[in-house]
Amino acid sequence: MILTQCAVCATELGLTLGKKCGRCSTRYCGPECQKQHWESGGHDKLCKQIKKAGGAEQYNANNRYTEAVTVAAEACAEDTKGQTCFICTQALHWKTKEGLVRGCSCRGTAGFVHVSCLAEQAKILVADAQERNLDNDKWERWHTCSLCEQQYHGVVACALGWACWKTYLGRPETDWIGCYAMTNLGNGLAAANHNEEALSVREAHLATLLRLDTSKEDILIMQTNIANSYQKLGRLEEAMCMRRDMYSGWFKLKGEEHRDTLAAAINYGSSLMTLKRFKEAKALLRKTMPVAQRVHGESNELTLRMRVNYAQSLYCDDGATLDDLREAVTTFEDMEPTVRRVLGGAHPLTVATELRLQLARAVRAARDGGVSAIRDAVEAMTPGGA
Repeated sequence: MILTQCAVCATELGLTLGKKCGRCSTRYCGPECQKQHWESGGHDKLCKQIKKAGGAEQYNANNRYTEAVTVAAEACAEDTKGQTCFICTQALHWKTKEGLVRGCSCRGTAGFVHVSCLAEQAKILVADAQERNLDNDKWERWHTCSLCEQQYHGVVACALGWACWKTYLGRPETDWIGCYAMTNLGNGLAAANHNEEALSVREAHLATLLRLDTSKEDILIMQTNIANSYQKLGRLEEAMCMRRDMYSGWFKLKGEEHRDTLAAAINYGSSLMTLKRFKEAKALLRKTMPVAQRVHGESNELTLRMRVNYAQSLYCDDGATLDDLREAVTTFEDMEPTVRRVLGGAHPLTVATELRLQLARAVRAARDGGVSAIRDAVEAMTPGGA
């Protein structure tokens, strides 16, 4: 359950407070709001429709999914013009009439697809794996392209998050699929910058995990996601403290070379930079960057993110020397072609790398000229997390 507010006054109800409509399970803080919603809020006309759809949660998920698919198709319309889906081979989906999307690192004529086709494919693969008692690696199809193996980003990830949630939301709390579906939804909302909603989903999910006394790893994953939401919402001190604890937690649980530990280091470094604690950020990244390069390779997305943040920590520091600025520019120039080749031109990290390269060059050029406007522009940027 992720509908955690009263349908009338938006009072926060958490997972258990308030009351529900006896027919469709729409949630209210009390009888007064329920009565108002029925008499003047239109619920008397929608109640049967909501029940028929499977209840308030399912009805909401279905509607939000439809909206998200429309947004994703419109955002991708220019890129997908004249193309066909690599799954169903049609331009328009035969049933939903939705347009195509592409939100990964595929390029050329590859990777064009309908969100509905991706969702149906993922659903079939996961069900087949369950039936044959196979590992849950097929779950990746809910968030990762089967062609280029890069995770979907932006509004496409959001649409897939809603697709996943509407598919599995009725599962028991103890079912790992329901747990993964809520994680997927939170990540999708965050990818599309629906940060308040992402935080609400993640906090509800964490409360469920704590109640079920689940594994330390699952708790750390969700706490990491919540810290990321804090960062995006400007709750910077909370984000930094939580990310510091997450880095320490992953380090103790998985060791310094694990992907989750390195991702936590990137996020912690990002928070330090946002708070202008550049020396601490540089020290952290200088310690962890060689580990990422050695274990995961120069072209791995984690390594690339770490290098981007490190270069940014060099030129954003008011105390940066000319050598620091030169190193920042050189680092960006060296890695920009790799980022574009690995992630594609539309990926957020590619866009950020190109912009930061321009800013680093401008700061270096203005180093002795006192051009405050350029420095102000640099300080206004928000460092990216993992």
